[in-house]
Amino acid sequence: MRRVALSVLLLLTLSAVVPAQDSTDYVQPQKEKKVPRPLKDRIWFGGGVGLNFGTVTAIQVAPLVGYFLDQKKKVSTGIGLTYTYYRDNRYAPAFTSNLYGYRLFARYRPISQFYVHGEFLNMNAELYDPSQNELTRIWIPHILIGGGYVQSLGGRSSIYLQILFDVLQDPNSLYATQPLFGAGIGVGF
Repeated sequence: MRRVALSVLLLLTLSAVVPAQDSTDYVQPQKEKKVPRPLKDRIWFGGGVGLNFGTVTAIQVAPLVGYFLDQKKKVSTGIGLTYTYYRDNRYAPAFTSNLYGYRLFARYRPISQFYVHGEFLNMNAELYDPSQNELTRIWIPHILIGGGYVQSLGGRSSIYLQILFDVLQDPNSLYATQPLFGAGIGVGF
């Protein structure tokens, strides 16, 4: 009998010492805190420069600034400006025009070398108005959809080639020829 009492006493002592599952002591696991990325890791710069000399001269400058929306740098959005000087010497007097505008764009990279691109481009151009028999400046909207290929040049620099289609096809669109081919450089500072 003494043994049974000693065994029960030992079990009661051990049960008080050995912790069991207790729902009141449950602690939720802490979420991993995301380390904020420095601004220089979220912003990228790029754009294009176009030069054409001869009977038709065209000089284009189109800088871009993009912002990576995710940690893996797959999704970005941004803005850009465009300026083009155009001179056509096939006419007398030569036709000269200055075009300018802005763009809002988004890109998605399913893999690091390829991207899907969509943008709204609004260009201000001089067009001939037959009712007034003069040139008038108007804003021409474009919606460009397509994709491109990026090749790293080392460091944070790269070149890109892209193909876009103007899906809006405004009657005054500057891009009557489809598709639109482009190339440029990207530099991350």
